[in-house]
Amino acid sequence: MQVKKNDIKTNLIGLEIESTPEVIEEGLEAAFRAHKNEFRINGFRPGKAPRRIVEQVYGKEVLYNDAADYVLNKEYEAALDELKLDVVSYPQNVKLVEFSPEKAVFTLEVYVRPEVKLGQYRNIEVTEVDTAVTDEDVDAEVKKEAEKNARMISVDDRAAQDGDTVSLDFEGFVDGVAFEGGKGENYSLKLGSGQFIPGFEEQLVGAEIGKDIEVNVTFPEEYQEASLAGKPAVFKCKVNEIKVQEIPVIDDEFASDVSEFDTLDEYKADLRKKLEERKEKQAKSEMREEAMKKALDNAEIDIPEPMIAAEQENEVRRMEEQLKSYGMKLNQYLQYMGVDEAGYKERIRPQAEINVRRDLVMDAIAAAEGFDATEEEVDKEFAAAAEYMKMSLEEVKNVYGGSKENIVRDIKRRKAADLIADSAVPVKKAEETAEKKD
Repeated sequence: MQVKKNDIKTNLIGLEIESTPEVIEEGLEAAFRAHKNEFRINGFRPGKAPRRIVEQVYGKEVLYNDAADYVLNKEYEAALDELKLDVVSYPQNVKLVEFSPEKAVFTLEVYVRPEVKLGQYRNIEVTEVDTAVTDEDVDAEVKKEAEKNARMISVDDRAAQDGDTVSLDFEGFVDGVAFEGGKGENYSLKLGSGQFIPGFEEQLVGAEIGKDIEVNVTFPEEYQEASLAGKPAVFKCKVNEIKVQEIPVIDDEFASDVSEFDTLDEYKADLRKKLEERKEKQAKSEMREEAMKKALDNAEIDIPEPMIAAEQENEVRRMEEQLKSYGMKLNQYLQYMGVDEAGYKERIRPQAEINVRRDLVMDAIAAAEGFDATEEEVDKEFAAAAEYMKMSLEEVKNVYGGSKENIVRDIKRRKAADLIADSAVPVKKAEETAEKKD
């Protein structure tokens, strides 16, 4: 085999591959074996005629198409090994220039893995995230818990107030005619929640139980039901019941009811600790994300289009698998989203490009730093998969043994990401620094 390589444009190369008579003969023989039962020759049972007889009757060219495919596939793989090419697309613009038992010449184009010029990825400055927990933060958490434990009680000695939950009968009319979907009975509505169209809930403040009240509103211009959009309407309403939220008194008894602690002070101390842990975790996540983004932005890469398209396809398949767990099909989800598959792929293109860029940069950093994965680290990944899938370690290794190189790659990428995050330098916000100088 002889192979010539030429650069067409960034990351796109052309190959001219010339095969040898030996490989061409392999291809012709493989094509004959694949189709020998299809040839019909007088004096021979199907599949029993020798190849030379078949070629005499049908012509040598009868085997050329399949033989050419065989030769191209074999010599293409050999060319990649010889030139040590890391391709990221299928061959395109494939042309058979010449084919005979003595000589076969092919030309094709293929995209290769792009070069990554790393920028700064160590000691990246990131905005320091405040992790202080104030008394107000703790009190807010206590209040949330109290509201979760509140109970609704009926009141009958006053009119409805903002914040009350009312049980409501209503019917809507436009130009004196009741419209479809405008009627409800014993509908539970919290006044001030914004659940109904603007102006509706405010007019129920002051309504008394059992008394009829008219609510005059105008549907928004962008209302989803076009026949009602922008039109004035009258709702005939009656409040059947008024309920208020009774929040428990926040004291030692409350603390013992909602926690394992006997006193409110102990409960607050535990909440403070949990808030501090939550804020620390969130701060690390935010600073890690900022460092990662800057490292990616600092790198120079010309990403081949097929890599982005492949990641878009991968994301579609991942979404398809995720939807299966919810009993939903991809086409149903896309219909709900109001797009077809092509539109969905275009919508996720920016994230697909980020994913590809991240993987390329992490690979480049791992190579620059000489990162590798130990057998112990690989076994740990297999063990985690076994626990998740409820399988034995040996079963998982048998199933995913061929994917070991992918596991090694993922470990190396994580090490690169950890290096970026662990070496990041937190700095105060610019306004905080300016305030200190003042």
